[in-house]
Amino acid sequence: MSQPATMTPTDDRTPEDQSMHEASRREKLRKIRELGLDPFGQRFDDHRPIREIRAREGEIEVLPSAEGQRSPEQHGPRVRAAGRIVLQRPTGKLIFVEIRDWTGQIQLFIGRRQVGDADWALAECFDLGDVIGVEGELKRTNTGELTIFAERLYFLTKSIEPHPEKHHGLTDPEQRQRKRYLDLIHTEGALARFLRRTKILQSIRETLAAAGYVEVEGPTLHSIAGGAAARPFKTHHNALDIPLYMRIALELHLKRLLVGGMERVFELGRVYRNEGVSPRHNPEFTMLEAYQAYGDYRTMMDLTENLVVNCIRATGQEMRLPWGDDTIDFTPPFARKTYDELFAEHTGVSPDDTAGVARLAESIGLATAGKHPDVIKSEIFEAKVEDRLKGPVFVLDYPASICPLTKRKASNPAVAERFELFVQGMEIANAYTELNDPDLQEQLFRTQLAGLAEEESMAKMDRDFLLALRYGMPPAGGLGVGIDRLVMLLTGSASIRDVILFPLLRPEAT
Repeated sequence: MSQPATMTPTDDRTPEDQSMHEASRREKLRKIRELGLDPFGQRFDDHRPIREIRAREGEIEVLPSAEGQRSPEQHGPRVRAAGRIVLQRPTGKLIFVEIRDWTGQIQLFIGRRQVGDADWALAECFDLGDVIGVEGELKRTNTGELTIFAERLYFLTKSIEPHPEKHHGLTDPEQRQRKRYLDLIHTEGALARFLRRTKILQSIRETLAAAGYVEVEGPTLHSIAGGAAARPFKTHHNALDIPLYMRIALELHLKRLLVGGMERVFELGRVYRNEGVSPRHNPEFTMLEAYQAYGDYRTMMDLTENLVVNCIRATGQEMRLPWGDDTIDFTPPFARKTYDELFAEHTGVSPDDTAGVARLAESIGLATAGKHPDVIKSEIFEAKVEDRLKGPVFVLDYPASICPLTKRKASNPAVAERFELFVQGMEIANAYTELNDPDLQEQLFRTQLAGLAEEESMAKMDRDFLLALRYGMPPAGGLGVGIDRLVMLLTGSASIRDVILFPLLRPEAT
């Protein structure tokens, strides 16, 4: 047989300590089997969530104390719970245990006289991290703590690997991400944060469904990487002997569905970009894209605001949320300012002053040679403006030359009908009035692709998408939302890795 992998200690205990603790747990595993029990449990029906059990505290009846009684007699409801041991305090013929499930935590009182010799022998095999079941009466201890007074015990899973000690925990952020299962068990607030993420996703789906959108699933393997300016992950399909790309966006396939008559459509799914890793970037992330026929970017602005506000309400929070030392006020309506307004406000240079913009770029170390003036403005905007946008603020009306999939303003073709939503310097959402002129779209694609190396994203034109546009895509608004960044903001998380269950990490050294 192969040897088990060596485990990295989960706190500052030495490998020798870890080995000793594991040996003790394996000895208890043997004793549980000697008791005729399965140390990895069986089905355990009819238990209730701990939150629900705690809510029955009002059913506890306290009888008047009889003469000579040390404490008043209590009668409480009989309950049945299951959870993981997170604390235990043996005191002679009594053991106090705290168990936790995904709804809460509660204390157990285990007395040898109350549970009998067989279950007492079982209780002596308990370790931190074991999963157990209990039946008993819900009452309060003399100190007033809500407690299940155990009458029957059930062993559901033995934890062989020692868990982090309570006062050490998982303090290394990388170990928390590598061993997310321990992070969820032992890091205060970790499980609640990820459960809040599920509520946010559920709220998004409910808001879109209420607005008449239908959810679809597009392909994750694309023959052409399109819909965004990003470097893709490459793979190869052996049977067809063709190169494929992990999708970098959802856009072009959803627009094909607009052509096909699906007038309000969205997808919530993973996209993949072969780029850097930072507190705000993970190569695999979750994106929402939604498209509405007969709408425009202002339609999508209203939808975006509604999505965010409903997410906050769904998680039971107020509109003013903490963010580090700051507070973000999500009370609608969100501020709306144009790109040019914000450029002038934060740089002191008019965006129409081409020479002044070039001088500013050079003064902050940006190259200008051979670049379109709008590209220079965009790089300055990223470097000098975006971080100052505390928001939430909708940035409207971007230079058309940097927005190849966006419809131009009828009153000013140099301006694209596009917005980005910024909060605390992060782009959260991006939306367009979608370009549906197939000839102009092809022309813009050719301009954008000129000079790009073959390995660059979108270096091949998606001719089928252009063909679909020729069959007629209705005027539409389109929206993209970075879900992980939104969850960061709504959970007060400083890093994107704190809201992705399994972020990409370098392999551990062996």
